[in-house]
Amino acid sequence: MKNNRQTMILDIIKTVDVDTQEQLLAELKKRGVSSTQATISRDIKELRLVKELHGGGYRYTVAKKDAGRDFSVRLNKIFKESVTSIDQAGHIVCVKTLPGLASAACSAIDTMGLPYIVGTLAGDDTAFILIRDLTSAAEFTAEVRRMLN
Repeated sequence: MKNNRQTMILDIIKTVDVDTQEQLLAELKKRGVSSTQATISRDIKELRLVKELHGGGYRYTVAKKDAGRDFSVRLNKIFKESVTSIDQAGHIVCVKTLPGLASAACSAIDTMGLPYIVGTLAGDDTAFILIRDLTSAAEFTAEVRRMLN
């Protein structure tokens, strides 16, 4: 079921300019597939879909295979432009961002695939990063602080 849905999502974004998850849900429903926003969100992440500028608007597309090369550059840019502070509390790192940018910060971290990061959680201007051990949490916090300076 999941593979069929994800295959259908890839077919949809090839033929229809889809710029929101709601629009993607509607397109799936037209094809007889019922799903939830949370499931679509996971599918988008697993399929590595990104939004690109297209004809004055945005649309979902599959991330380029070589996009992984500049993750550290993009992470650095996102953090420098959006992060206002970072602090560590045990295994959890708290990142404060400008309003509306915590999700972008988490997305940048998630796509890096760092083995010591268990997961991220974003609010509007606050992100929490769960890290496997205290040493890695301290090193991650120190690295982000260096990026901010």
